[in-house]
Amino acid sequence: MNRILAIFAFAVLAAFLYILAAKVGTLDLWAVVILTAGLAGYDFVTSSKNKS
Repeated sequence: MNRILAIFAFAVLAAFLYILAAKVGTLDLWAVVILTAGLAGYDFVTSSKNKS
């Protein structure tokens, strides 16, 4: 259940960032959006691993 909520939260964040970057459209904002999405994706992958 936690993983489903995390995927949903990541999708909402990605949609927000895409809308923001598409409306403004500057190259430096696109770089920040890509970095932000990458860091959020990395956090999702590392924190959602099965811990034994």
